[in-house]
Amino acid sequence: MTQQPFTRPGAIDLSGLKRPAAGGGAPSGEAPGGGAAGGGASYWLDVTQENFQATVEASLTAPVLLVFSSASRMPESAQMARDLATVAEEYEGRFLAGLVDVDAQPAIAQAVQLQSVPFVFAVLDGRPQPLMQDLATLDQLRSAINSVMQQLTQQGITGRHQPRHAAPAEGDEDGEAGFDPRYAPAQDALERGDYDGAVAEYEKLIAANPADAEAAAGLAMARVLQRTAGADEAQARAAAEAAPDDVAAQTMVADLDLLTGQVDAAFGRLVELVRRSAGDERNQAREHLLGLFAAVGNKDPRVLKGRQALASALF
Repeated sequence: MTQQPFTRPGAIDLSGLKRPAAGGGAPSGEAPGGGAAGGGASYWLDVTQENFQATVEASLTAPVLLVFSSASRMPESAQMARDLATVAEEYEGRFLAGLVDVDAQPAIAQAVQLQSVPFVFAVLDGRPQPLMQDLATLDQLRSAINSVMQQLTQQGITGRHQPRHAAPAEGDEDGEAGFDPRYAPAQDALERGDYDGAVAEYEKLIAANPADAEAAAGLAMARVLQRTAGADEAQARAAAEAAPDDVAAQTMVADLDLLTGQVDAAFGRLVELVRRSAGDERNQAREHLLGLFAAVGNKDPRVLKGRQALASALF
């Protein structure tokens, strides 16, 4: 599996594509192989000539991953596309998965000068970066995408897509999802590296609506960035190794593990700290771990596994 670091090269050339008359192509949100996506909303869509430009422009809000597949050339690539849609659901809007069937959409393949399938482009601000060009299993996709998401988070890129719907809303023929402006101040602060400001903005949102799950997740990640700003990783790891029961030292390394994509290691470190501690220290470790769960996303399978491990450590 070939994966490359995320950078920002030139924009996709759309000049070779003309939007056909309305009615061509499958609607966004229709499950691969037929059927509606769960609940009528999802974070992936089938890309056609009709919605290709809108899909690329959606990368102005948050990353878009375009996966190109061909059942006729390589049947396994079609399964990889479906797996990417699964991972997109798990990330709950951190990226939008665009599934391009090159058998049905040869003009799109030509526009991006596609040479082989499968192929995955990461698109941000309309600019594509070749990301993967080999077959990958579901677990390999999760690992690769987690690495990309962590890189983007470290760069302050933390936007989220709104879910796509099986049928476009009235007055929105392309089915393009809008950005909720309530989150703009917090995301602007993150992009400036103002983590204190981002925390404050997310706290305002939660004070106004305690049930705002997106704000809660944003706050959790902003706090991780706030705690680790300026940290010396080598010193932090040395301190944690020297004091295995020191909550502050262990939670700092868990934060750093999370930001470098070592999610399981971050969770495991704190689960073991909970297991061998007691009283206030145990509660501090547990609360910190819950915050990391929120930052990753409660539907992520690693979080589900981590919660099971935490329950075992507590009881």
